[in-house]
Amino acid sequence: MKMSDFRLDGKVALVTGASYGIGFNIALGLAEAGATIVFNDIKQELVDKGIQGYKEAGVEAHGYVCDVTDEDAVNEMVAKIEKEVGVIDILVNNAGIIKRIPMIEMTAAQFRQVIDVDLNAPFICAKAVIPGMIKKGHGKIINICSMMSELGRETVSAYAAAKGGLKMLTKNICSEYGEFNIQCNGIGPGYIATPQTAPLRERQPDGSRHPFDSFIVAKTPAGRWLEPEELAAPAVFLASDASNAVNGHILYVDGGILAYIGKQPK
Repeated sequence: MKMSDFRLDGKVALVTGASYGIGFNIALGLAEAGATIVFNDIKQELVDKGIQGYKEAGVEAHGYVCDVTDEDAVNEMVAKIEKEVGVIDILVNNAGIIKRIPMIEMTAAQFRQVIDVDLNAPFICAKAVIPGMIKKGHGKIINICSMMSELGRETVSAYAAAKGGLKMLTKNICSEYGEFNIQCNGIGPGYIATPQTAPLRERQPDGSRHPFDSFIVAKTPAGRWLEPEELAAPAVFLASDASNAVNGHILYVDGGILAYIGKQPK
């Protein structure tokens, strides 16, 4: 093994929905390892926000407006990236949504929307980049799965169904395209401390933890929420030559939640 196996110099990495949040932090990690970063978002203002964020972090990223559920738009974006930046070596399917609605209150249209963004879009994006990877003789696809690829929870029926499907899509891409030196793996994040989850982590007026904060801390052997940056190194590993023998695997970066039954109530 050589430490250079973890480098991504000369590689083009497309991270979907990476204007901010988990995708942004993964992209920063890939850039630190030497990759050229390309990202998309659904609105120009989000792309502009992302470009500014990368610039402030010292990264020259290339941003594109694209709805990843639109197959024609994705194919057009990938063609533009290949022309303007280079053939994509690394795809991180990060774009996703969640709708927390009890199943019997969720409409079929709402269910389909979550499936469309969280499962159909990764299929569309992977399908678009695989031909270029075959021609280059290598490729890395990383699907951002979830603990909900393994577990259920109230109000997330569509999300859990989509992420469970994404786990199996990951395994099938491995099965179908491994012979072309394409590795497809997933990352399953645990509960991440982001601005979106900040209200759930704020101390209550009496100084106690928010009930959900207490629940997550009790369920996590690490005893804390995870930081977005902690997903970067696992992504670099799965994007690099260091993981060439790893295929069809879901790497859960969850602080140990899936291994733990939880604390006994006092």
